[in-house]
Amino acid sequence: MLKEKVLKAINQQINNEYFSAYLYLSMSAWFQGKGLPGFANWMFIQYQEELTHGNKFFKYVHERGSQVVLQPIAQVETEFSDIIEVFEKTLKHEQFVTESINKIQDIAIAESDHATQSFLKWFIDEQVEEEANGQEILDTLKLINGQGNGIFMLDRELRQRVFVDSTVTAAV
Repeated sequence: MLKEKVLKAINQQINNEYFSAYLYLSMSAWFQGKGLPGFANWMFIQYQEELTHGNKFFKYVHERGSQVVLQPIAQVETEFSDIIEVFEKTLKHEQFVTESINKIQDIAIAESDHATQSFLKWFIDEQVEEEANGQEILDTLKLINGQGNGIFMLDRELRQRVFVDSTVTAAV
């Protein structure tokens, strides 16, 4: 069984992960409406990744003999001023997720929950990658001032991204 403080924090993180998925799905829809299928694809894959992250937390709670308590998902933004704003919000959101996972780790340490500490390591490492990816695209967008032929080229590049469920460990 998970200790109460750890369980409460993980249940909140499940909500955060599903909110993230919904946010990225909204961003994908916005990009699709702007005729940017590559950007839409990148955000759709983010959506898929966040679902798998939420599901990983969901399964972990049950593996530990505890109960998931789903909470309502807050309304997400559906309109954005430009591409740069979307990726600024993406990076800021990933930083929020990193902070929330770090807080769970702090609680797990305080509660001497070694299994949860081990479980969270994957997410902590994943968040380094998530923030780096968002920052890289944002930096590129700022270099091209979020417009012109650079957008076309970046859109074509982002179209190539494919979903890989990184939460599934490879068979040894």
